[in-house]
Amino acid sequence: MKRAIVTGGQSGLGAACATRLRADGVDVVTLDVSPDADYVVNVTDNTAVEAAIDKIGTVDILINSAGIVGPNMPLWEVPLADWMKTFDVNVHGLFTVTKAVVPSMIERGWGRIVNIASMAGKDGNPNLSAYSATKAAVIGLTKSLGKELAKTGVIANAIAPAVIATPFNATTSPDVLAHITSLIPMGRVGQPEEVAALVSWLSSDECSFSTGAVYDISGGRATY
Repeated sequence: MKRAIVTGGQSGLGAACATRLRADGVDVVTLDVSPDADYVVNVTDNTAVEAAIDKIGTVDILINSAGIVGPNMPLWEVPLADWMKTFDVNVHGLFTVTKAVVPSMIERGWGRIVNIASMAGKDGNPNLSAYSATKAAVIGLTKSLGKELAKTGVIANAIAPAVIATPFNATTSPDVLAHITSLIPMGRVGQPEEVAALVSWLSSDECSFSTGAVYDISGGRATY
């Protein structure tokens, strides 16, 4: 049985991915700040991340889903502390967890990494400059990592969802949420289960000739 770590696995997209992977027969371990997580870990804490992974043991699949929206305001009004916190969770946390699991994946010659990016990282969302910048960073990191791992048997891809019906959007201001929803040609928000289905494939043996890619799941908002 393969084992997966899902960061942010207690809510939203992370929880949906954890549920789907369990249904696929994967042993799922969640890392989250929620007290209900298998390991209560803040991904920005390098020491805590490494300690948790040492206890978990073999990791075949990593779903980097932990993230925050960050400040909802024009860039010139964003406090530096809020800017830094958004990067700490969305980028540095992802880096920390990924770095901790990749060497053993390479050693075994098999691994799947799926990074949750966002349409904001492709298009930029107004009044979400910090969030958009972090998701662009996730996309760039994934493209580099995919090339670095291309001959190892370890595959790294990203997905770029548009607005998905999760509690994550509860902290997004209504006008911003309305704007980004209006950009979706299908005229609706996505469902967590739809995202989890894509993540399921990207985590499987069937995904064997794609790495460093960014998969659109946006109801047609962006197809590049």
